[in-house]
Amino acid sequence: MINRVAIKARALSRSYLDSFSFTGLVFATLFFCGSITPSLLPRPYVVQGILSGFSLAIGYVVGVVATWGWSFLELPQPGRNLARRSKQVSVTLVAIAFALSIWHATEWQNSIRTLMEMPRLESTAPFHFFVIALLVAFILVSIARWMIRFGVFLSNLLQRYLPRRIAISISTLCVLLLGLMVGNGVIARGLLNAADRFFLQADLLIDDGIDQPVLELACGSAQSLVDWESIGRRGKDFIAGGPTTAGIEELTGEASQRPIRVYVGMRADEDEQARAAIALEELKREGAFDRKILVVATPTGTGWLDEAAVDTIEYLHRGDTAIVSMQYSYLPSWITILVDPSRSKRSASALFDQVYGYWTTLPKDDRPRLYLFGLSLGAYGCEDAADLIETFQDPIQGSVWSGPPFPSRQWASIVSSRNAGSPVWMPTFRDESMVRFTSQQNNLETGKPWGPIRNVYVQHASDPMVWFSPSLAWHQPQWLTEPRGPDVSPGLRWYPIVTFLQIAFDLPMATSVPLGYGHNYSPSSYIDAWVAVTQPDDWSDADLKKLRRHFETPPVD
Repeated sequence: MINRVAIKARALSRSYLDSFSFTGLVFATLFFCGSITPSLLPRPYVVQGILSGFSLAIGYVVGVVATWGWSFLELPQPGRNLARRSKQVSVTLVAIAFALSIWHATEWQNSIRTLMEMPRLESTAPFHFFVIALLVAFILVSIARWMIRFGVFLSNLLQRYLPRRIAISISTLCVLLLGLMVGNGVIARGLLNAADRFFLQADLLIDDGIDQPVLELACGSAQSLVDWESIGRRGKDFIAGGPTTAGIEELTGEASQRPIRVYVGMRADEDEQARAAIALEELKREGAFDRKILVVATPTGTGWLDEAAVDTIEYLHRGDTAIVSMQYSYLPSWITILVDPSRSKRSASALFDQVYGYWTTLPKDDRPRLYLFGLSLGAYGCEDAADLIETFQDPIQGSVWSGPPFPSRQWASIVSSRNAGSPVWMPTFRDESMVRFTSQQNNLETGKPWGPIRNVYVQHASDPMVWFSPSLAWHQPQWLTEPRGPDVSPGLRWYPIVTFLQIAFDLPMATSVPLGYGHNYSPSSYIDAWVAVTQPDDWSDADLKKLRRHFETPPVD
């Protein structure tokens, strides 16, 4: 009895293995090998396994589709001897490629980690990520097979009434549409709803040690126009954080003021215009328009404002600042981009229009200098807020944008129109009087004069939020041409589809690397940007060096 069961199990397993397409397996293995090569960020073995699993499955589908297309076009098939020899050669070459990929996996990951000043790995745990990859690929291929079986069934049904090729085409189209509907309508929607519920609950949390402000002239206080409970977690972090008057005076050795911070959360009002109006009135109440510097800041998708960005400008101007921001989402930027990226634009425009409209009514010699700031999706949202044509008669003084995500149209237009000879990851634009770029090293001191409006983009060559693009699937990006960025692995190569998957998997991990790399922008870069844009008074090189040292070891969050 046991022997019969064993024989039957072996027969079934052999039948199952024989059902796989040889060409599909070849493509799957090649895609797997490509997925192990470096991308922009280092990957733990779990992420590597999931990425390789998707690569295996998609590679197999590509091979199957290629075989099916060859047969569908009724192209000549190789003879038995040629087919046998081709399989032998293919198996040998693919096996060599597989072995070399596994052998170099640790070296490739360390090539990124070394550039980002991360500890080197002794091993990438190839057995672990290979098992994960097989499991993920098995699930995905099984789903694809059931879809193909349904397509064959539908095709056979249609062939009773239609010519064979037309029936096959219609059934294939129906299966693809069904897959898209299920993927977008059920799986993707379910995951987004789950993420929405999770991050909503996270937004309701309050970190230990954060209490409602007691100072009357503070956003969220009992006298404030902004209800403390409506602000949200990230907004409360922003309001309660930042340097104190005593802290600024201790570092600078000069008298300072209390920095003004205003933040309006999503729960303050469902309407963006209403939230913006509340923010403006709160700015007036706190005396923000009597300060030297006023910054309209657009947060990331979660509502977060980078402490490295907002704290540094408050130190540079000794607290004579006001920063206002407004929440538009509580999902991470990379999810918000997929759901509704226009949220940030609507929110940024609503807030800027309110502030700018009032700012233009004030005497030019007796009002703060007005600036924009945005990180990640915040940069995407606010880069078009101060439209140059609309503000031409009374322009603002400038902007600082960091980590502009790939859908940013203004950024993309500037980069594509960069001066000849400048790399895409650090371009120069025209005479550099209005827009400049910087990164880990300060590239803003070019010796050329600035114009009346100063705009700075801070971007890293290793930031997937900046460089991801759907076109990676079929077109080699310009940021991979020589010379490449200083924090991009020399082992990174472009492979069709595979590189697209690699950078897509880098997106959720964009902030998993040390400061100064990926999507983590360092205080030093922000100091360089704010100095160039806002021109603070009486800061020597020694003073700036002291400020940088102050931010080198940020407090533990």
